[in-house]
Amino acid sequence: MSTKTAEFVSPKHPDKICDFIADSILDAYLAGDKESRVAIEVMGGHKLITINGEVTSHAKPDIEKLVQNIVGNDYKIISNIVAQSPEIAHGVDTGGAGDQGIMKGYATSETPEFLPLEYVLARDLCKKIYAVYPFDGKTQVTIDGERILTVVASFQNTKNDELLKLVKGIIKADEYLINPAGEWHLGGFDADTGLSGRKLVIDNYGPEIPIGGGSFSGKDYTKVDRSGAYMARRIAVELLEKRNALGRSPMGEAREVYTKLAYAIGKSEPVMTVAVVDGIEEKITGYDLSPKGIREYLKLEQVRFAETSSWGHFGRGFEWK
Repeated sequence: MSTKTAEFVSPKHPDKICDFIADSILDAYLAGDKESRVAIEVMGGHKLITINGEVTSHAKPDIEKLVQNIVGNDYKIISNIVAQSPEIAHGVDTGGAGDQGIMKGYATSETPEFLPLEYVLARDLCKKIYAVYPFDGKTQVTIDGERILTVVASFQNTKNDELLKLVKGIIKADEYLINPAGEWHLGGFDADTGLSGRKLVIDNYGPEIPIGGGSFSGKDYTKVDRSGAYMARRIAVELLEKRNALGRSPMGEAREVYTKLAYAIGKSEPVMTVAVVDGIEEKITGYDLSPKGIREYLKLEQVRFAETSSWGHFGRGFEWK
């Protein structure tokens, strides 16, 4: 057996509020100009929101009003947005990637979502608690094989006995740790500072699966940190589904697929395209892996990115699976 642990956080966690703000700003620019190039970072907490980054767009959304509609009018908004570097823009203008980087994709047959079991359990638990207590909160689940060893749930504005009863009705475990530091009422930006792009492992597949390292929120499709990672996931799922449908895996039904892409700044085609199906490496073929090709294949121009910023970016019905 293998012991694994994954955690999840609610949309009211400070880091996730920052992700939501960053992607809401991205959506606002894209709504006014679908060719907008956006790379926004957000830091927030204690009645202050700081926005920094690079944007090239014909759209001119009211950033202060947009952010205050999310966090409230009592927040000071500092926005420092400049145009994309012309030296970077030159390579993107010809269809190249907006930066170098490595993107990882993953799919496993152990859950219907093609995601690791411990990750799905932690996410589902967090979502169900949040439906009752829509506040700042975290969950964590430790498993040994299919056996659930320990469940941790810390949620703002909850009573320990009530939260324990709710959690026990959702998931069966050997041990429950409910608000282990005590009941708490100060959460979100009132208690802590948040930063966009800081929950990368939660945004991806949990801590057992390697990721490329680039964050997602606040970035348009030319930033392959995001679009390339989405495409790597789509390819991983398609390879898993195809192998299992055709029975082509030499070990029977395929169990897991890792995919790897890598890009050079200003170049449209990746410098690495590798899939590993149950430990056997093969080259990825049959896809247009240029940034524009990815945008078309995944229909990224139709996405409202703010919807991706909570509850993870995969296994939620998006075009990239």
